[in-house]
Amino acid sequence: MLGNLVPPLLGLCIMVGLWAFVALNNDSIPGPIATWEAATKLFADPFYSNGPNDQGIGWNVLSSLQRVGIGFGFAALVGIPMGFILGRFTFVNRMFEPVISLLRPVSPLAWLPIGLLVFKRADPAATWTIFICSIWPMILNTAQGVQRVPQDYLNVARVLGLSEDKIITRILFPAVLPYMLTGIRLSIGTAWLVIVAAEMLTGGVGIGFWVWDEWNNLKVEHILIAIFVIGIVGFLLEQFLLLLARRFSYESR
Repeated sequence: MLGNLVPPLLGLCIMVGLWAFVALNNDSIPGPIATWEAATKLFADPFYSNGPNDQGIGWNVLSSLQRVGIGFGFAALVGIPMGFILGRFTFVNRMFEPVISLLRPVSPLAWLPIGLLVFKRADPAATWTIFICSIWPMILNTAQGVQRVPQDYLNVARVLGLSEDKIITRILFPAVLPYMLTGIRLSIGTAWLVIVAAEMLTGGVGIGFWVWDEWNNLKVEHILIAIFVIGIVGFLLEQFLLLLARRFSYESR
């Protein structure tokens, strides 16, 4: 147990040491101690509210998570079934492959103006950006999982006269589940990455807007705190999905 903790702790110590060294030689960057003192004050009341544009970091994180949850949820509802269809039917796969290859590399910030143009409001535009950027890993990983199901399984299903619904629920879904969870894990990381950038441009309440607001107020220590908060939340989301993936993977059975 202790041996497993030593490498990550050592890595964190090296990071903090480099940070302190850079701060010593650059007055514009707060060091670890100054940032820690600012963090203790900031987290003394993370859920204060002095109006719609002056709220604690806790409310900003929750607002971002809400947008991520909505956009990610819509992406899962569309992406996973579409992945099954693309993996199951070769013609459909070949038909949509160039479309996916064209749209998948597009930067998240390129989609945001389209959302603002269509929805006229910042919140749905940010949700749209999360949706369109996080859908691709779920589509591609689910389709790959379906394509890797042994053909013998499907041949036996046909011999037994199973309907397409039963083939999907009894054969494809259990076999594809680990691939689906991998796609979901990649998508949630993408969604959390995208929302920070989107909120910087749209404003309102959210961790991205909070970072930009602190920059305008020249509170660099708060920006550093936000970087750690963003990283910790993203890490926890990924670890939760990794736990689910291990729970449902064949290797753990």
